[in-house]
Amino acid sequence: MKLTVLVDNNTLTDHYLTGEPGLSFLIETGGRKILFDTGYSDAFIRNAQQMGTRLLDLDYVVVSHGHLDHTGGLVHLVKHFTDAVIEKRQLKNPELVAHPWCFYPKQKPPLGNSGSLLTEAEAGLRFSLRLSRSPLWLTNDLVFLGEIERTFDFERTDPGNRKIVIPDGRIERDQIRDDSALACRTPDGLVIVTGCSHAGICNIVEYARKVCDDNRVCDIIGGLHLLDPGAERLEKTCRYLGSLELSALHACHCTSLSAKIALAGYCPVQEVGTGMKIEW
Repeated sequence: MKLTVLVDNNTLTDHYLTGEPGLSFLIETGGRKILFDTGYSDAFIRNAQQMGTRLLDLDYVVVSHGHLDHTGGLVHLVKHFTDAVIEKRQLKNPELVAHPWCFYPKQKPPLGNSGSLLTEAEAGLRFSLRLSRSPLWLTNDLVFLGEIERTFDFERTDPGNRKIVIPDGRIERDQIRDDSALACRTPDGLVIVTGCSHAGICNIVEYARKVCDDNRVCDIIGGLHLLDPGAERLEKTCRYLGSLELSALHACHCTSLSAKIALAGYCPVQEVGTGMKIEW
């Protein structure tokens, strides 16, 4: 599996690309190209073009969850595809894979909607939609995990004033049930690719091991949503991830510096930034 960081909060020295508080990865495995999240703006497209990477031959677009910093670029991707049609350039029609609640409006004051600006209906005009709570195998080695089982009490969080608008008109406290991740089977164990880990990174790892029937985990890359986790949660997360004996931990996006420092006491934390390429 190959992974290219198209957008992250950070940029790397001698990589003159754009960073933003969002996330977008390009994954290549099993003869397929998968775009995982689209960041907040069109930065991922501009960075891909600067790196000489085509986004018109994608097989899948996977959305980890519905928040703006992961779906904001969808509007720009649709425009990118529309330009290609108008200019008669060769274009694939990728499947968009996400949890069924991904496109539901998400209320978080002062924003009326902190979720996707592209509705499910609008997305269906450009993509073939595969919205699933259950795991979906995208290749022989790569799986979209669907709705994550939440088993660790220390990863339960209070949604506060976050709410989600259900199509039947109900408004519920938003537990971010649509938060998902990818897991890839490699000879050295699982590589887990996360967006924000709102479901809890330990919950995600446990569910990935169950779905893939493999307890070995060699790497985790993505946001861990450890911005202000509290002492107990951070310590238990560090101990759990340390027990995995990872070859690397590529914590990025929504992982604070203090959390990375704490994690580095248990795991081989590695730097991540826009333009970085990794192969397993």
